[in-house]
Amino acid sequence: MTDGVHLLTTPVPARVEGELAEVLVDCVAGGASVGFPVPPTPAQARAWWRAALAGDDALTWVAVVGGRVRGTVRLLPAAQTNGAHRAEVAKLLVHRDARGLGLARALLAALEAEALRRGRWLLVLDTETGSSAEDLYAHLGWTRAGVIGDYALLADGGTASTTVFSKRLSP
Repeated sequence: MTDGVHLLTTPVPARVEGELAEVLVDCVAGGASVGFPVPPTPAQARAWWRAALAGDDALTWVAVVGGRVRGTVRLLPAAQTNGAHRAEVAKLLVHRDARGLGLARALLAALEAEALRRGRWLLVLDTETGSSAEDLYAHLGWTRAGVIGDYALLADGGTASTTVFSKRLSP
């Protein structure tokens, strides 16, 4: 796969699945709260990605640097009839060795363009309160909708709050 941002199509090559797993493990090990209180094993991360990519009508983008997947983001369209205009952004992940290269911004730009093309002009997401991702979303024009306390379990038995964001896209 060439460097840049790409929308994944199925079937996903085993190499790409493994690189997605590596990004997931690295991000959770670095403190990202993305559904795992402790880093999954590489096998668990591969299984998670395999199931996620085989599922619904979600779209997944990857950012490739040096021929390797170093970032990803997913768009989960709302399934409800009255939600045909909205989608959730999930699993914005950038490997720690590729941060500072603008990958998160590029991934979100690709996602937003495709969401708008598909008529999904209202996006929502949540991220751990106080995380660097929270600052990134605010910087990129997302609006804070509120904070939900005790949202995610932590490895030490504690909990973390999440901040909910929305963004209305315009053509």
